[in-house]
Amino acid sequence: MFKRIDRSERISRFIEWISTILARQRGLPAVIGITIFIMGFVVQVINVFMDSTFLDLLGVIATNGGVLVALIGLLLSDPLGQ
Repeated sequence: MFKRIDRSERISRFIEWISTILARQRGLPAVIGITIFIMGFVVQVINVFMDSTFLDLLGVIATNGGVLVALIGLLLSDPLGQ
């Protein structure tokens, strides 16, 4: 199965495209992650006043997702550097 994935031209082009973009703008994933984290925090503050289960779930997912994106962006900034 992995040999088929390794030989996929579409995945190869996507990885090359994303690495080119990230090499030019190394801090972009970290900034996006921090922005998602702040939006999750705002959703959780709004949830305190509205007491909605959906907002609670959305806030937790956005906060944790923002942290993950920021950490992955920081980890990738060094290998993709110039």
